[in-house]
Parts: sequence; C-alpha cells; structure tokens
Amino acid sequence: QVQLVESGGDLVQAGGSLRLSCAASRSAFSGNAMGWYRQAPGKQRELVAAITSGGTTNYADSVKGRFTISRDNAKNTVSLQMNSLKPEDTGVYYCATLRRNNIWSNLQVGSWGQGTQVTVSS
Repeated sequence: QVQLVESGGDLVQAGGSLRLSCAASRSAFSGNAMGWYRQAPGKQRELVAAITSGGTTNYADSVKGRFTISRDNAKNTVSLQMNSLKPEDTGVYYCATLRRNNIWSNLQVGSWGQGTQVTVSS
C-alpha cells in the first residue's frame, strides 16, 4: 500500500524559510519520480518541484532559485527546502508520486499525501 506522509508546514513571516519532508513507503518511493504540489485557496493545485529517481529536478518558474527539492533513496524521503518565502507561497503542500519517472510534461500522479499547510505572513 502506498503511503505518503508530509510534515514541516508552519506559519512563517515573509523572507523566512521552511523545510517540508515527505516519508514514503518503499513501494511508493522506489524507482518513482516524486513531486511537491501546492494548492492555494480558490486556486488549482500546481506543481512546485519534482525530482526523478536519479536526482534530476524541475521547478516551477515562481520558485526557481528559492526552493530546492531533494531525495534520500536510503530513507525513502523527499524534502523541499523553501527559502525567501513570499505570501503567495501560502497553501497546502502535497507530496506525490509521479508515474514513469517523468517530471517534464503530462505528469501523471500516482498517489497523494494528505498535505501540510504553509502560511506566509506579510
């Protein structure tokens, strides 16, 4: 059974930093690309960052240079380091498995985590 459990969400001031973590079951993690998505109130869920099983990364333009996605294949975890946070980064952040190890186009999500709330105050 696929399990994804996010942690690390919090309330932070603009300009601050947070680190999100996602613990995955081995069946979810092994060989799969992983992604972080976010959903702001009243908006569609959007991809923030993704990483292949080999460590290649892809970022949304809005977070390039501020966020870093990484994975630890030994621990079945994927993390998102978020620096220079802005109020527009506020939302629920979801960890997801991505099918076919694809992080570039027509992404297909296999499973979602339950989400963790990030709130950035101005």
